[in-house]
Amino acid sequence: MIMAYGKIEQKEKENTNYIDIKLNINHQKYQLKIRENSTLLDVLREKLNLTGTKYGCGTGACGACKVLINGEAKNSCVILAKKMENKKIVTIEGLADNNKLHPVQEAFVESGAIQCGFCTPGMVITTIAFLNKNPSPTREEITDALEGNLCRCTGYIKIIDAVQIAAKKLRREKIEL
Repeated sequence: MIMAYGKIEQKEKENTNYIDIKLNINHQKYQLKIRENSTLLDVLREKLNLTGTKYGCGTGACGACKVLINGEAKNSCVILAKKMENKKIVTIEGLADNNKLHPVQEAFVESGAIQCGFCTPGMVITTIAFLNKNPSPTREEITDALEGNLCRCTGYIKIIDAVQIAAKKLRREKIEL
């Protein structure tokens, strides 16, 4: 929760109904009691302690909160958690396989595209969804695909390089989420 809105949010909590929900996140099933108006991001970070998905803008404009929902990259800060039942949700924490990084994560590390790391989870999630649809993209297609993700550190060149490296790795390894 944002501290600046503490009093307003406290009133919202007092006047909010709670619901039971079942979610499939990172190949695990969860049964949770949540506030009816909880976003998916709230549930991931506050209920499940999956803090790799970041809170950036709260409006779906920056991409820091991206997760895969049925294979599509979506901004979790603007999606109500109650609408996510019967969906397959994957966060950045769900990508590694037995402590081995996903090839897209490896590519981001190899190319130095991680800098401060705040935007990295959203960039990686976006890249996976994009490369599942377009395994051999041009630099222009990569730039277009990353349009909804903001980065203040890298200037995007290393990120675009990482996507190209990831595309080669995925074509070699034939991995898809």
